[in-house]
Amino acid sequence: MNIKFSSNRFYALLVALFLGMAATQGIAQEPTVRVTTEYLMTLYAPLDPPQVIDNALYIYNVQPGGWVKGPRINGELLAPAGDWLRIMPAGNARLDVRGSIKTDDGQLVYFSYNGIIAHTKDSFDRLMKGEELTSKDFYFLTAPTFQTSSEKYAWLNYVQAVGKVVAVKAGAGSFVKYDIFIAR
Repeated sequence: MNIKFSSNRFYALLVALFLGMAATQGIAQEPTVRVTTEYLMTLYAPLDPPQVIDNALYIYNVQPGGWVKGPRINGELLAPAGDWLRIMPAGNARLDVRGSIKTDDGQLVYFSYNGIIAHTKDSFDRLMKGEELTSKDFYFLTAPTFQTSSEKYAWLNYVQAVGKVVAVKAGAGSFVKYDIFIAR
């Protein structure tokens, strides 16, 4: 038997075979696991005006008065704490935040996180005018991790957290507030 395939039919056959295999083997069809979250805490940080290094790097110092509150951890933010905010060529911002918490029972917990902020022109203009924005106004997610020698809070050493902005304000009275969740 002499079978002739045109190159288009041959490639179509290969694609069909691959898609058929993908469907039977679960490739790119559905996730095999699910990520769930458990509320950890809310973090509030009052901010100094930024040190503007250039158009791509802003350094924010956390002022006294910051706090965390949650079902298993409460405390105050300690100095030094800050955010090295980088504006990327596409216009989004990347966070590099570091700080420490002194819990209500006197324990120290270091935290660090990165994250992404993506504004629309409208949300950025409103923020620069000093308007308070919420999570409904723009994209703002973080990925905190923790480090402590405290036996009571040692469980924080073993979790990856995710945070979502609750509210943020620039200018006079500037602050950032997140809800933070343990990812499971």
